[in-house]
Amino acid sequence: MTPAPGLYICLVSPHGLIRGRDPELGQDADTGGQVLYVIELARALGERRDVKQVDLITRKIDDASAGPDYAAEIEPLGPKARITRLPFGPSRYLRKELLWGHLDLLVDRALAYFRQQGRAPDVIHGHYADGGYVAGELSRLLAVPQIHTGHALGRAKRARLLEDGMKLESIERQFNMNRRIAVEEKVLASASLIVASTRQEVDEQYGLYDNKRLGRFAVVPPGTDTRRFFPPGKGWTPPPIQRQVDRFLDDPEKPMILAISRAARVKNLSALVEAFGNDAELQELANLVLILGNRDDIQRMEDNPRGVLTELLLALDRHDLYGRVALPKRHRAEDVPELYRLAFRRRGVFVNPGLTEMFGLTLIEAAASGVPIVATRHGGPPDIIKNCRNGLLVNPLKPREIARALLTVLRASRHEWREWSTNGVRGVAQHYTWQAHVDRYLRLVARVLRRQRKTTRRSRPGLSISGPSRLPTVERVLVTDIDDTLIGDRDGLQALLARLEEKREKGAFGIATGRTIDSAMKVLQEWNVTAPDFIVSSVGSEIHYGPNLASDAGWARHIRALWRREALEELFRPLPGLKLQARTSQREFKLSYVVDPASMPAPAEIRRLVRAAGLTATLIHTQGRFLDVLPMRASKGRAVRYLSYKWGLPLNRIVVAGDSGNDEEMLRGDTLAIVVGNHSPELEKLRGSHQVYFSKQRFAWGILEGLDHYHFFGKASASSAARSAS
Repeated sequence: MTPAPGLYICLVSPHGLIRGRDPELGQDADTGGQVLYVIELARALGERRDVKQVDLITRKIDDASAGPDYAAEIEPLGPKARITRLPFGPSRYLRKELLWGHLDLLVDRALAYFRQQGRAPDVIHGHYADGGYVAGELSRLLAVPQIHTGHALGRAKRARLLEDGMKLESIERQFNMNRRIAVEEKVLASASLIVASTRQEVDEQYGLYDNKRLGRFAVVPPGTDTRRFFPPGKGWTPPPIQRQVDRFLDDPEKPMILAISRAARVKNLSALVEAFGNDAELQELANLVLILGNRDDIQRMEDNPRGVLTELLLALDRHDLYGRVALPKRHRAEDVPELYRLAFRRRGVFVNPGLTEMFGLTLIEAAASGVPIVATRHGGPPDIIKNCRNGLLVNPLKPREIARALLTVLRASRHEWREWSTNGVRGVAQHYTWQAHVDRYLRLVARVLRRQRKTTRRSRPGLSISGPSRLPTVERVLVTDIDDTLIGDRDGLQALLARLEEKREKGAFGIATGRTIDSAMKVLQEWNVTAPDFIVSSVGSEIHYGPNLASDAGWARHIRALWRREALEELFRPLPGLKLQARTSQREFKLSYVVDPASMPAPAEIRRLVRAAGLTATLIHTQGRFLDVLPMRASKGRAVRYLSYKWGLPLNRIVVAGDSGNDEEMLRGDTLAIVVGNHSPELEKLRGSHQVYFSKQRFAWGILEGLDHYHFFGKASASSAARSAS
């Protein structure tokens, strides 16, 4: 299938409540700036002429408490952009730290979705660590570039939480930080591009990682929608949200100290309340307005936001701040621009006191709305203030310093305040529009794609398949053993390869072999065999894709269950007639033996010994000379069925070819099977079985004969028909 012109970009953001209409920002710890960023990025990319399609893949949530919007499988964001929700894990909403065990299912669901589209993406852009994991797996399986945006980094967050007094054990228990950091390290080593918001993020936050030197970084500051965020004009009228704010305040017309964020510890809101509560002049000059997401009952919220809000309410009471602090329970997305404009009208200031802030989308929203800012010095805010010259930086761990900075803005003369305000609006127009962001982003994507094409052409001389995987688009697949099936007759092999090349648009080509991956690649190159789309190696215990031999981590996790390699090797050590093959033949999920049929125990006896020891294994006895010991779930046949499921190919669209006993399971079932004419006697038992064709011809000629028998690629060609009849 020839893809339509224009880029197909896939964004992956698994967690959060993501919807295009009225996004619930600040609803919980998972609905912060990342949600807004991925929605706006998808929209902005979809407006570009050189982009064909944008899919923002996230989680389908069928949960009455969340509402019906998150159960819709497709939500358009524009003519060429959409949110695509795929189900994985429980149907109810889960916070991101509980999603790790379900992400492999999202990988499989995404592959099936791409098959429905008839096209694999040109690039896959993962967001946050969980999105980076999914994007990384898809990137390797599809052989397309991975782009990554961290949004927040585990090592930086852990350091700030430790500074704030949280115990290491508590951090790990609550945030699953070790796994998150391990994934971030892997993404740094493998992604084609890491998109950062600021230079500080690259130098300091990514600088905490071992693999930082391997990363390919580009600083692309996020944009803001200046059609929504702008200062109020002369005809501006007070919005409905003003009533929700003013009902808390004794003197609503005083300047506003406005904070908009999630109720999360990392946002350091308690320090802001302490700064306000301990400074009488600050209370006299201004009101504090806290917009911290939506809530109904604090006691029913998750631990993090419940703890933060409880702490804030206790601080308000301790400092007796009633009438001077507003804490509305609810607001809508369309209220947010109006809140900034209300702060502008009351000559206020916007504050972000976070322990660390990867970038700070709210800061550029405030700047675009003409509101001066006070922000944490950790993370992206220094870049924003450098570009916009509209505020002050503070140490977030020092409430008194926060108070002094707020007083500086609030005491400023009308001229000074206006200068900060005007600078912010100009700075955003120059540095932080979506137009500029997407222009830079697409230039980087084009560079990544050019680099990939050059690398692929250089990677494995003599092997002709390159570029993105065809598995999401092909209609049929040939899977064949190597020794004495695919190879053995050079003329037959060349005739088969010519047929595959002729049918390349419709058909993929795979290998299933007892050889290790290195041995398989060596013999294929010796016989000038086109690089397969995938290789099932080591008797079905490993799956690799494309010329770069990307391993299928999902298959490894699937077969690892109950596999105790060392215990099995110890059990077999004293058995007569079994000798371990060379070290190069041993793999993580395979023990390989040369056997002496005269002295070895019968296979049934070996199985009994395995069961008696409380172990599990699959035993494959081949040609009376070899024994392979695999995990229970591993075999060539099970690997082929796994591939059928993973890539959305019905078994009757897969033809398998073999010649010996370790092919037997692969040849049974609903696949179309070919047994070549030079097969070993142990396969005779399959003669007459369902959909098993015994060719008269030997080696690759036998495969061709079987393909023609099944009309697998359509009507048999004249040349192959003549050969089969000879």
